[in-house]
Amino acid sequence: MPGFQMWERDPAPALRAYVSAYAGYRQEAAPPSTHQGAASAHLTFLLCLDGRVELLANADRSKPPGAFVAMVGGLHDGPAEIAQGDPQTGVQLRLTWRGARALLGLPAGRLAGDTVDLAALLGRRAGTLLDRLACASGWPERFALLDDELMRLAAAGRGERGVRPEVGYAWDRLAETGGNLRIEVLAAEVGWSRRHLAEVFRAETGLAPKAAARVIRFERARDRLLEPGRPPLAAVAADAGYVDQAHLSRDFRDLAGLTATAWLAERTP
Repeated sequence: MPGFQMWERDPAPALRAYVSAYAGYRQEAAPPSTHQGAASAHLTFLLCLDGRVELLANADRSKPPGAFVAMVGGLHDGPAEIAQGDPQTGVQLRLTWRGARALLGLPAGRLAGDTVDLAALLGRRAGTLLDRLACASGWPERFALLDDELMRLAAAGRGERGVRPEVGYAWDRLAETGGNLRIEVLAAEVGWSRRHLAEVFRAETGLAPKAAARVIRFERARDRLLEPGRPPLAAVAADAGYVDQAHLSRDFRDLAGLTATAWLAERTP
């Protein structure tokens, strides 16, 4: 991607149940275009150090669009639409559904398909965090500041109170099987009916178990495609548990809003 740089780091070990990764980025000015925000098994927690995110359409089209300097996007099983072209520097966090409870104080289900200004969730702390990140001398310091602030949030008593243990078990089983566990088997393991599991699971995470399994499998396939050497699409589909390459291609159209080839082209240095 011309004019694009990225810096990555893992969060502190104590935070990894809540945040899977940090990624700093710098996007130079480019001709105006539209970016498709693909479905993911993580919430998007994004802070702009300069510029802003112009959201043209949420994955849930009933939710209003908007422009954000700091935002959290909930889980969704369809693409969002984002304007691109203006220069932007920021940091993006892969927030888990558990992290929504622990760091933001609400279930991820409240954010499903939507994008919310971070100030509405954290108040003045959002602006303070942005200022500290913008004044930092570089990415190592910024990532250390994130560790410090998120540890403070996690220690502020928000925790995971209110989460049914069955939901945590169900998500973890889907994750460890790469989204390839049948939902009737999962419901039997939990000891609930499929309907009850779907209702409680969706209220907590924002997705029903079947949709969560689909985006978990899809996210893993996308991550594999970005590995060095870029394995062939057919090999990635097989490794991720898809019936065939065509099945993965359909998921790209449904969950990312474009073909696998176009999605990869956006991410080619």
